[in-house]
Amino acid sequence: MVANVRFVTITFSLFALLAILPGSFSAIPRKLALVKPEPIVLKYHKGELLKGNTTVNLLWYGKFTPSQRAIVVDFLKSLSPTSRRGPPPQTVASWWSTTQKYLGSPSTIAVGKQVSLNYPLGKELKDSQIQALTSKFSHVNTVNLVLTASDVAVEDFCMNSCGTHGWTRGSKGQKYAYAWVGNAVSQCPGECAWPFHRPIVGPQTPPLVAPNGDVGIDGLVINLATVLAGAVTNPFDGGYFQGPPTAPLEAVSACTGIFGSGAYPGFPGTVLVDKTTGASYNARGANGREYLLPAMWDPKTSTCKPLA
Repeated sequence: MVANVRFVTITFSLFALLAILPGSFSAIPRKLALVKPEPIVLKYHKGELLKGNTTVNLLWYGKFTPSQRAIVVDFLKSLSPTSRRGPPPQTVASWWSTTQKYLGSPSTIAVGKQVSLNYPLGKELKDSQIQALTSKFSHVNTVNLVLTASDVAVEDFCMNSCGTHGWTRGSKGQKYAYAWVGNAVSQCPGECAWPFHRPIVGPQTPPLVAPNGDVGIDGLVINLATVLAGAVTNPFDGGYFQGPPTAPLEAVSACTGIFGSGAYPGFPGTVLVDKTTGASYNARGANGREYLLPAMWDPKTSTCKPLA
């Protein structure tokens, strides 16, 4: 029998922020100040983690432009430091370095094989089909990632999920991690591309300008960062998380909606603004890219740690 665990990434809607994590923000409105939140503690459950060299294989399902592919690939290439001295502050690599505090040793990311598929299973996919697509890749020290285009509907997409990660077994019985993230720009940008789009509920403040000029892909990167951090710190349902294993809070999903200092429900926090483009970001990456990355829970301080 094939073993599989599926983890749901919390959507970035204001409803999710208010209902699930009202107290995980570094600043909250006064009307919430008297509510004492439950502390966030991601307990280590003694299971296997992804340490050392981890390869991310990419399966592009549907139509992606060369520019969109480059934004994602440059993000993945930016995760590992290029110098032994460690990553400079406010870079993608410095954001990723927090995972080392979970793992006890670095998890370096390399971009592996890339495959493009032109809708062989149609434009409506089940979770089981996503899992099956990941079997096309190697299963040794990998996270096999499926990215779906904006016109592809995936089971639970937009309803309670912007991306998922889980695990299954290969043909020889070995466990491997996989993940899925979709481009939400045509289906639910208010849920899965916030703060680059107005939320579906709550304060309708102007959205932030996407750092790479693509609301769907810049939102996808936020969700990719979330599930990838979860995949290395809790790959097989025995790593770091809080709550039930079927719906856990993980390294980044525990900090939903926090991108900079002073964040509270509906406000992502104070982040950097590019003087030329007006785009909002908090991390620099490869090839001069700028990205907006969510806060990650720091196991040393037990706080959600944004870059900005």
